Amino acid sequence: MSYDPILVVNAGSTSLKLHLVEGGESQPIGSLAEAAGCAAAAHRVVHGGPRFTEPVVIDDAVEREIRALEPIAPLHNAPALRGIADARRALPGIPHVAVFDTAFHATIPAPARTYAIPERWRDGLGIRRYGFHGLSVEWCARQIRVPRLVVCHLGGGCSVTAVRDGRSVDTTMGFSPLEGVPMATRSGSVDPGAMLYLLREHGLDADSLDRALEHESGLLALAGSADARTLAPGSLALAVFAHRVAGAVATMAVATGGLDALAFTAGIGEGSALVRAEVCARLAFLGVELDRERNAAAAEGDVATARSSARVYVVRAHEELVAAQAAQALLAARE
Repeated sequence: MSYDPILVVNAGSTSLKLHLVEGGESQPIGSLAEAAGCAAAAHRVVHGGPRFTEPVVIDDAVEREIRALEPIAPLHNAPALRGIADARRALPGIPHVAVFDTAFHATIPAPARTYAIPERWRDGLGIRRYGFHGLSVEWCARQIRVPRLVVCHLGGGCSVTAVRDGRSVDTTMGFSPLEGVPMATRSGSVDPGAMLYLLREHGLDADSLDRALEHESGLLALAGSADARTLAPGSLALAVFAHRVAGAVATMAVATGGLDALAFTAGIGEGSALVRAEVCARLAFLGVELDRERNAAAAEGDVATARSSARVYVVRAHEELVAAQAAQALLAARE
């Protein structure tokens, strides 16, 4: 049985995107009402925890398990659950499949996924690095087939991932999508001692701390705006962001054992030539060199000079194609 076209529901932290995917081509749509005739639905879910390392057909039990992970990724799993509920109501006669961002990172080896914390937290409570933006990273890895790839997914959320021979081997996001490099409104990694200090000495409670780290930090805190298009050359905000991203790329190159190619994707990665230039300028010691004119003009493609030791690509994000193909494969296997 063919499951074309497939509706893809991508409820992210900053946007809701609906696509119809058929024959490897995707078309954005404005509402579920435009999804008439679709044969199945694929739902991007950010956090699958240790349980969901493969796509799964959604039923009430699966919804409950996804909801149980909501406290770890409140900006992401909550909107995904709303999207699932709305789509299952609007389209009750078709299979709905959850496709998890964390699944691509299930291949991260123990040294990279393990925190140096008490065993009762690691094993008893499942506190470890899970990684996110898996659908986006997987798409980049399919487009750029090199042994040693580092992917910078820079958008509302930001992460940097090491991909060795097509498999995730390390990434900056961890137990939750809050860890790693600075983001639009999220802090990225901060010394946990500073957080304890704010809790103990300045009267913050867990809710106020959560609100500040998730909604009042990142580029918003540094630049006064969460919109990366407002980043000014020479500004502290741009310098902090580029410094942290470049440092993450260097760390990921350790995990891959070198760097054959660097990919920039998502809203900032695709849309900001300035950010790409600032990040790559800090990676000159690795032999990375941008072609200034190609970088300024590119919406997609290779923007490195001929003598750059690693290729640098701008990759248009297509998470919806990865999600649709994963759902199609699962449903076909169940026939």
